[in-house]
Amino acid sequence: MKFAIITHTLHKRKNEKLFAYEPYVREMNLWLENVSETRIVAPISEEKMKAIEVAYKGSNIHLKEIPSFNVLSLKTKLVSIFKIPFILIQIIKACFWADHIHLRCPGNVGLLGCFVQILFPSKPKTVKYAGNWDPKSKQPVSYRIQKWIISNTFLTKNCKVLVYGEWENQSKNIVPFFTASYVNDEIIEVPKKDFSSKINFIFVGAFTEGKQPLLSVKVIEKLLANNIKAQLNMYGHGGEFLKVQEYVEQNNLEDNIILHGNQSKEVVKKGFQKAHFLIFISKSEGWPKVVAEAMFWSCLPISSKVSCIDSMLGSGTRGTIVESNVKENEIVTVIENYIKNKDGYQKQVLEAKKWSQQYTLEKFSSEIKKILLNA
Repeated sequence: MKFAIITHTLHKRKNEKLFAYEPYVREMNLWLENVSETRIVAPISEEKMKAIEVAYKGSNIHLKEIPSFNVLSLKTKLVSIFKIPFILIQIIKACFWADHIHLRCPGNVGLLGCFVQILFPSKPKTVKYAGNWDPKSKQPVSYRIQKWIISNTFLTKNCKVLVYGEWENQSKNIVPFFTASYVNDEIIEVPKKDFSSKINFIFVGAFTEGKQPLLSVKVIEKLLANNIKAQLNMYGHGGEFLKVQEYVEQNNLEDNIILHGNQSKEVVKKGFQKAHFLIFISKSEGWPKVVAEAMFWSCLPISSKVSCIDSMLGSGTRGTIVESNVKENEIVTVIENYIKNKDGYQKQVLEAKKWSQQYTLEKFSSEIKKILLNA
């Protein structure tokens, strides 16, 4: 099977191998186990390799490089006018070549792919919509256009659209899906976590305004002010990193809040295993993999009510769900209630672990294979 991937994900070349963001590559490697040749239409970056980037596995993987673009300012809109025709040609060529077309949405390249795939009604297609599919959520116009095209069975034929969560009144091509991070052999018994000494917290994700990393910092600051021994390990990087770093330094929190930057999957896994709680108050999500990963390692999530998190956390039986505009005092109250009700905490930890450990990479691989064989 000749498999075409249309994506906005930045790729890098090193030693004749292709690298990209680890969670994305981890998933794509499972798709590629079922195909003979792959053509990726994606932008490439010359930046230094990051710890969170890994190589594709397998052979016969070819990258058709396209320029990255955005329409966030007048200047970039004008530049994009000249870039988009070339990108469209590369996407069209890949679609002609492929036996199966795979779009990664939402994204600017995915948006162009949504339009192009209409021209190929007879070819089998899959769309992985990695954003928030909740019909009631507020989203950018480009995201809404992508959702409309791919869920319209007149425009998008012979296609399965994989989305996170189950939603009412969906077209027949919408398939509830999930993602996974760990294999069965990684499941080990994590020692029971109690509150007899320091309480460990973890934040994993991009340091962006939407992920609200500073909110997690302020929660720890409040706990310390309430004489609760607490430590927060933060993994990730982004535009808000320096802001968070300055706040930590200015408020003398260096002993209690450790900024690790981007780290490998193994390093973050050990962080989950030691942590009592994940604080992850995001404003928008697709499948929040860090929430599922935390649950896998008996780390209880305190997370915002976006996308499919309500379902993941069993409407509050496998962690605590808050609004994305929650104040730090409210989260502190949640934590203090867990400290007072240790049995309730342990029960939710167990339920969270049971739920998450259903979704291993073996199960994920099996479901991907079914989709490709039945496309």
